[in-house]
Amino acid sequence: MSTITDTPLDRAGLLELLARPQPPTRFELCTFDDEDLSNLDLSGIQFEACSLARTHLKSAILTDTLWQRCKIGQGNFELADLTVARFIACDLHMSNWARSRLSSAHMEDCKLIGASFIEARTLGLTLRHCPLVGANLRGLSFRKQHLDQLNLSDADLGGCDFRDARFSGGSLQGASLKGAQFHGADLRDTDIGNLTIHDLTTSLRGAILSSEQAEQLIASLGVQVI
Repeated sequence: MSTITDTPLDRAGLLELLARPQPPTRFELCTFDDEDLSNLDLSGIQFEACSLARTHLKSAILTDTLWQRCKIGQGNFELADLTVARFIACDLHMSNWARSRLSSAHMEDCKLIGASFIEARTLGLTLRHCPLVGANLRGLSFRKQHLDQLNLSDADLGGCDFRDARFSGGSLQGASLKGAQFHGADLRDTDIGNLTIHDLTTSLRGAILSSEQAEQLIASLGVQVI
């Protein structure tokens, strides 16, 4: 494995490295901040503790890439192909994934606060232990998935499909649920926040709640349970 370590790189420098007879397959502690890496083929490359703040990766080919402990705040992945990509312990706050391909991708322990996934293709995407506070997940499908410790507080979940999903921990506090589907979803271990009657009779119709959650909801309506 050929590794480039602790090097600031721009687009031209990266292209030069990739044109070598034996191009690097791993970048460690490298800096790509504010660079335009759009449309590049970086498939299979590993990034370890690199900084890519505000980096443009629009329409890049990032299939089977591995990103560990990278700082990619406000990174732009619009239209990128991230099939089977893996992100571990990365800072991805305010990142843009619009119309990207995230099929069978995996994100774990990643900071995704304020991230936008508008029209992303997410079949098989797994998210674990990720704060998604204020994120835009409108229209995504999480059907039958195990959602482990996802903080979805204040997120836009409009039109999302959570049918038969199982939530372990996490929060829906303040999330927008308009048009979302939760039939068969197990929410007993999740902070569901202060839901309205409308939420209960539309989006959350058919969801599984604990007796404690049910009592909390009834109490929030001003009804005394004895």
